[in-house]
Amino acid sequence: MTGRAITLDEKKKLVTNLLEISGIYMKDPKFPIEMTIVERTAINPWTFPSHFDFQYGEWLRDSFEKGSIEPWDSYEMPDLALIVTQVLLKSQTLWGLAPEQLLAPVPTKYFMKAMLQDLNRLVDDLEQDTRNVLLTLARIWSTLVTHAIRSKPDAADWVMNHLPNTYQPVMKRAKSICMGEENEHWDDIRELIKPCADFMVTEINAQSSLVNLEDRNAPITLAE
Repeated sequence: MTGRAITLDEKKKLVTNLLEISGIYMKDPKFPIEMTIVERTAINPWTFPSHFDFQYGEWLRDSFEKGSIEPWDSYEMPDLALIVTQVLLKSQTLWGLAPEQLLAPVPTKYFMKAMLQDLNRLVDDLEQDTRNVLLTLARIWSTLVTHAIRSKPDAADWVMNHLPNTYQPVMKRAKSICMGEENEHWDDIRELIKPCADFMVTEINAQSSLVNLEDRNAPITLAE
């Protein structure tokens, strides 16, 4: 978080340095870096959707390498509500003040709106990004019901306790791939993938209709 918007020249310097030190996922011994810079006034106080000032991630590498310093279509970033909530719940400060000294708590209604806003787009990516879509749906469903954030593998376990037996192999496979226990393969259970996803979406929609977005006594926590 910054006290002012960073300049274009500062963004160029950031991009140059980050391209050097960030690794390409699964192809580089260096860790891939994700960085989001937000101006303090954009999230203190909170509004929805919130806005970022700069972002780096390996999915943007091609654009950065081609010279585009601001390759995004919009500075809107509803996901900031999710990111900041998780930082406040659990994070490690490498330098400077602790997050709770800098960041205002995210209203639960904004967290829920951010979590649900891309549900349709998420389902559209099911065929191309099967594992991540299934596990993200699992996280959304479990958090809606319990108001607790889980890792993808833990969310898969929670969902498997709430899915019909028919769809159990789908979530077991997604979890195993996520944990590196299996390679990505779906052909043997492909006909179950969409019905499993549809079942979770139906449950998510049903649960979201029951959520009181104005309830201040139901904060988001980390699952134990």
